[in-house]
Amino acid sequence: MTSITPPAATRPPLAQTGPLAWARKHLFSDWFNSILTVVVAAVLLWSGWGLVTWIFSKAQWPVVENNLGFMMTGLYPQDQYWRMWVIMGLVLTLSGLSWGILGRNQQHLFGRSVLIGIGAIAAAVILFPLTRPHSPILFGMVVLTVAIAWVGQQAGKRLPALSNWLTAGWFLVYLASIWLIGGGLGILEPVRTENWGGLVLTLLMAVTGIALCFPFGIALALGRRSDLPIVRSLSIAYIELVRGVPLITILVMGQVMIPLFLPEGIRPDRILRAIIALTIFSSAYLAENIRAGLQSVPRGQSEASVSLGLNKPLTLILIVLPQALKTAIPAIVGQFISLFQDTTLLAPLGLLELLGMANTALSNPSYLGRYAEAYAFIGVLYWFFCYAMALGSRKIEKQLNTTH
Repeated sequence: MTSITPPAATRPPLAQTGPLAWARKHLFSDWFNSILTVVVAAVLLWSGWGLVTWIFSKAQWPVVENNLGFMMTGLYPQDQYWRMWVIMGLVLTLSGLSWGILGRNQQHLFGRSVLIGIGAIAAAVILFPLTRPHSPILFGMVVLTVAIAWVGQQAGKRLPALSNWLTAGWFLVYLASIWLIGGGLGILEPVRTENWGGLVLTLLMAVTGIALCFPFGIALALGRRSDLPIVRSLSIAYIELVRGVPLITILVMGQVMIPLFLPEGIRPDRILRAIIALTIFSSAYLAENIRAGLQSVPRGQSEASVSLGLNKPLTLILIVLPQALKTAIPAIVGQFISLFQDTTLLAPLGLLELLGMANTALSNPSYLGRYAEAYAFIGVLYWFFCYAMALGSRKIEKQLNTTH
């Protein structure tokens, strides 16, 4: 009987770690990946060098520097700019407080990546030419935000119920911001809405539109799934009709037709009409995103809640909607980002938001042809706010653990 010799024992391969091992595995694993890596790296380096050269040697930034206040606040009176600083202080203070309270259970509120981000912001505030005239104020606000975040974390550990009051706090800050911008109540000098513009108007329209379209979107999504034929038919008709019409059409119709449905002599402000049009448009799209989340909730969840004695409204509010909204967070935030970007369509209607103010500044003969610099600056601002919303969305998903 022939004996079988077992193979000689071999040592397991050594684990390779470090940047070189990672690059060898992911970038240079074979000849094709190696060539592709070299080509892509060359294109990126060439494009990056060209962009850096244009930013620091060819671009003419005075078009942004000389019109920065114009782009931020529009025709707002310069002697009332202090109101904008107060609003910024209120928002950053509550942002830091919310950050600290929501992160009260974190062992390290200021991790390495957070500290790097704070340092980068502080360096940009001090070194960036456009912020140098206000560097002390901006640097102070960065320090204030960090300090309030630490205070919020300590307060949140001692009083966990503070997190329940954050929504009310943001609502009060929103109302205070509206009052500071517009004035009135016998305390502040009124400022007409015709003078509102720039980034302030863009943020106001976006925040108000988001706050209004969210509940309307939920109502439409529930209406489309309703067992009542009339409610379901009206919801479907509204959603399909609005989604089939371009936003610019709804904006124009809102400016022209909304006053026709009101009694004679009553003409809502142009900003209010634009907010109504944005809400009408975005709520239809948001309804479909929420409906997708509702469909992802298993029917057994509702059946189990009914077996426990919950009626339909409580089942919807306590069981179904929380799961549906948690699942639909990426789509909902994507719609919010689209609404923020859609504010650029307000300029043809005479509402000079950020893009409209930039185009107005470019009409000055001194800055003819400087479109690249102005649009690059605006693009960075839009990217910053959109990325902030996307980052917040990911943090919320991680906190809610939507993968389970």
